[in-house]
Amino acid sequence: MTGFPQIRRREAVVFDLEFTAWEGSWQGRWLRPGEFKEVVQIGAMKIDAETLEEVGALNLVVRPRINPILSDYLVRLTGVTNARVKAEGVDFAEAYASFVSFAGGAPIVAFGRDDLVLSENLRLYGICDALSLPRYFNVTPWLRANGVEPKGYHACDIARLCGAHFTGKEHDALDDARSVALGIKALVARGAPNFLVGEPRAKEFEA
Repeated sequence: MTGFPQIRRREAVVFDLEFTAWEGSWQGRWLRPGEFKEVVQIGAMKIDAETLEEVGALNLVVRPRINPILSDYLVRLTGVTNARVKAEGVDFAEAYASFVSFAGGAPIVAFGRDDLVLSENLRLYGICDALSLPRYFNVTPWLRANGVEPKGYHACDIARLCGAHFTGKEHDALDDARSVALGIKALVARGAPNFLVGEPRAKEFEA
């Protein structure tokens, strides 16, 4: 024993969301009457920010409030069924609190602006954001800075675009989060800077 406190290695959380959608929602940007991006699944994996190895996972099914019945389109896309929502789903307020608790103050990372979807749900349901969203990194600029153009692709594509092997189910939130994490790890292994460690470069990729 040296007498010095043990310092836990810093962690980060890579996450992905699935949210309500219908045929044409993506093209119409959810602007048709009655369409909202209500979260139906939160998938998150905690990684060691230096080694990029997974150290924990969170997978939550969420019950939408405004459109509680999932469209056939969304069920086909994500595999999240109405029966599963009924059996396993929790209210967004509970899911959000669980996600923030899981992050435990670690920075959170996603492909694109899933932070805005979380904020939109808080506003949509009139939830007081007593649990503020952790520090957020959008991985998209970092991918472009390191030679990967992700325009037109989804989180499930990131591992493959970065040269990693993805075996998960596309458009499953947890598997998609793992795809993003695999992509980050693959690029770092090839010499890309690890934006999760070493300020100030990390600030370049904050949303």
